[in-house]
Amino acid sequence: MLQMSSSWFRVALPLCFAVLSVALAISGKTPAMPPPLPAVIGVCSVAGMALILKIKVENRTLSSLLSQHVAVKVVGWLGRRQRRKLEADTLKVKEIQQETLLKRLRKNADTYYGRQYDFSSIKDIKEFQACHPITTYTHYQDLINRIAAGEEKLIIAEKPLILAMTSGTSGSSAMLLSTKDTNTEFFLQGVTVCLDAMQQAFPETKSLQRTTKFFYTPTFRQSEARIPIGPNSSTPASSRHILNLYTTPAPAFEVPSEKDTLYLHLLFALKDPNVGTLESNFASTVFYAFSALQERWQELVEDIERGKISTALSLEPKVRAKLEALMKPDPQRAAQLRAHFQDGFRGIAKRLWPQLNLVLAVDSGSNQIYGEMLRESYCKGVPFYSPFYAATEGLIGVNLWPQESERRYLLCPRSMFCEFLPESSLDEEAPHTLLMEEVKEGENYELLVTNASGLYRYRIGDIVKVVGFHNQCPIVEFQYRRGQMLNVRGEKVSEALFLSALKKAVAQWPGAQLVDYCCAESGILGDTIGGSDPHYQVFLELKGVRRLTEEQRHKLDISLQQDSAVYKSFRIKGSIGPMRVQLVAEGAFNKLHCADLASF
Repeated sequence: MLQMSSSWFRVALPLCFAVLSVALAISGKTPAMPPPLPAVIGVCSVAGMALILKIKVENRTLSSLLSQHVAVKVVGWLGRRQRRKLEADTLKVKEIQQETLLKRLRKNADTYYGRQYDFSSIKDIKEFQACHPITTYTHYQDLINRIAAGEEKLIIAEKPLILAMTSGTSGSSAMLLSTKDTNTEFFLQGVTVCLDAMQQAFPETKSLQRTTKFFYTPTFRQSEARIPIGPNSSTPASSRHILNLYTTPAPAFEVPSEKDTLYLHLLFALKDPNVGTLESNFASTVFYAFSALQERWQELVEDIERGKISTALSLEPKVRAKLEALMKPDPQRAAQLRAHFQDGFRGIAKRLWPQLNLVLAVDSGSNQIYGEMLRESYCKGVPFYSPFYAATEGLIGVNLWPQESERRYLLCPRSMFCEFLPESSLDEEAPHTLLMEEVKEGENYELLVTNASGLYRYRIGDIVKVVGFHNQCPIVEFQYRRGQMLNVRGEKVSEALFLSALKKAVAQWPGAQLVDYCCAESGILGDTIGGSDPHYQVFLELKGVRRLTEEQRHKLDISLQQDSAVYKSFRIKGSIGPMRVQLVAEGAFNKLHCADLASF
C-alpha cells in the first residue's frame, strides 16, 4: 500500500521464521527445531496456488513464495481484525472520538505545550475546545524549529522519527512531526483495513503474483539535531521482508535518480509476464510511468533481449553488478513485448500482463485527471482502487467500497480527533466547529484534526463533503484544498469546478487529449502578459493538437461561465478579464514534478 510500517513485523517475523525452517529442511539443511504444522500447510497451499495460476517460478525461490504467502496471510488476518474493530467503533463514534482525544492529551501532558494548555486537567471534548484555540501552521512553527535544533518534550513526549515536509500544494511547504504512533495507526487502521476491502472486492489479489510498485527513494537532509527532514514515506528497501512482494529488486530502490529508478521499475516489471498489481501512492506517478514506457520501450525490450541494463543509466558499479546478475537473455519475452508495443498503447497494460488484477493508487482530488486518463488509455479494462484519504498529518479515512466509481472515504475515528468547520464560516474570526455526530449529509466542511504528532484543532485546509454515514460515522468526498481556490474578485472557483469546465472545453477541441494543467490568478504575473484586469492564466499540456485558435481558447472561458454563475457575473461586468490559455511542451509538468522531488 502507500506505506509499510515496521510494526507489523513483530507479528509476521515468528511466522516467517517458521516458514524459513521448512525451506531449510527442503534444501537439505537441518533446522533448529521441527517446523510447526501451519508452516507445512503453508508449503502445500503455496505449491497448489502456483500450480493453479500456472505461475512461472523459475526466478522465484520457494522461500520467496512462502514468505509472500505468509505476509499475505498475516496482513489478511490483521485486516479482518481491524475491520471488525472499525465496524464496532462506527457504532459509538462520540465515545471513541473522546477516548482518542484524551489519549493524545494524556500522553503529551508533561510536555512544554501540554503544561501550557493544562492537558492533565481536561476531562472531555468541551473542556478541550474551551481552552485550546483553532490553529494553523504558524502556531507551531517556532516550536518545531526548536525541536529540529534538538530541544525535547516541547510538543510531543518522544523524539520524532522524521520532520515531515508537506507538499506545499496550497502554499509554502510546512515541516511537521512524524512519530511511531502516526506510522502504526496508518498501517493498522489504514493499510490492513484497505487490504481486507481490496481482497474482498478483488479476490484475485490474494494470489502469489508480484506487484510492481512505482516508488522513488526520497532524499533526506538532517536537522541540527540530526533528525531526518523529508517527505513522509519509507522505501520498501528498508523493509527487506516485503521485497518478495515486488518485481523491482532491492538494489534498484537505492538508485538516487528518479528517471533511472523508473527505468528499472519498468524493466523488471516487463520481465515478469505475471504481474498482478500496479501500485503507487498516486495515479499521477503511474501515468508518468506509462508515458516513460511509451517513450523508451525499444530500449527496454533490447535490454530484456540481451540480458543487460542500458549503459545510459548512471548506476554505481556495485549496484549495476547486482542488478545485472538478475538479468538473463530472454529473446522470447522480448519478442512478445515488441509485438504488444507495435500494436499501440491503448490497453497496453492488460496485454503486457494478462493476469493484471488491479491498479492500486489514489485517484481522487488532484489525481482524478490521471486516473481518468489511465482508465481511458494505458490501463483500459483494469480495475482501480483508491484506498486512502491521508495527508502528512496522518491517516484520515479509508475507502471501503473499492468497486464504486465515486471515491468515498469513511473517517477513521481512532486515527484523528476530527472537527468540522462549515464552508459558510471559513473566514470567520471565531468560528464554531461541529463534531462527527453533528455534521449533516450534503454539506461541505473544512477538516480540523488533532493527531498523534502534536497538532491540536489544526486546520489542514481540506474541504470535504459529507455524502453519507456508515452507522454513526461520516463518509466524505474530497472537494478541494482551501488554498487552491481561484478568487480574484470573490468568485471562489474550486479546483473541482475548474477541472469540470476544462474537461468540457477540451471535449470541444477536435483530437485534443488533456495531459495536465495549471491555473494561476493573474496577480502572480502582473502586467507581463498584457492587460491589467484580474484574470486566470491557464497552462495546458495536451496530446493530439499543437496549437489552439483564439476561438478554441475562448471556449474554456465560456465553459467556466456556464458552470459558475458568480464567475459569469464578474466577466459580464468586466471585473474579471478574459482567461489566457497557454500550451506547454510535452513532458513539461513531469519535469516540474521531478524538480519538486529533487528539492527535498
